[in-house]
Amino acid sequence: MVQSQAQVETQNASRYLVQLCKHFAHKISVEYDTRKGRAEFPFGLCMMEAEDDRLILRCEGADEAALDRVQDVLQRHLEGFAFRENPTIEWKR
Repeated sequence: MVQSQAQVETQNASRYLVQLCKHFAHKISVEYDTRKGRAEFPFGLCMMEAEDDRLILRCEGADEAALDRVQDVLQRHLEGFAFRENPTIEWKR
């Protein structure tokens, strides 16, 4: 199991967490409220946490390729939802 984390500075963390989870819930198992979310992809998992000034993403996959896929899905969708902010998403493993 490999893991990574990203912290995205934003005043809209809760909003983006809910948007991401609602979107993913159309296809995968998701649990969320306004502060925490969990998305279970076939290839990995992402735990999300909204703080007042940041969104924290914790992802894991069975191997590097699976983790890369989880990160890519989260990054593309968050960049789409937060396009006005043009967020910086730096993953740390």
